Amino acid sequence: MPATKAQIRAHTKYNKNHYDRLEMKVPKGEKESITSHAKEYDGSLNKFLNRAVKETMERDKNNG
Repeated sequence: MPATKAQIRAHTKYNKNHYDRLEMKVPKGEKESITSHAKEYDGSLNKFLNRAVKETMERDKNNG
């Protein structure tokens, strides 16, 4: 069953109030391999990118 217009508005409002958005650019052709890897290991691209950023920031902090 598709979401109603009210559900979509509520979801959009929730996301706007609880999340910031980032845009990421990758060279042509890399998007598919990143998306495929993310689905295999984390289930979603968003989860994968969040994990990658957090792990890299922690590693940089410990090596700095």
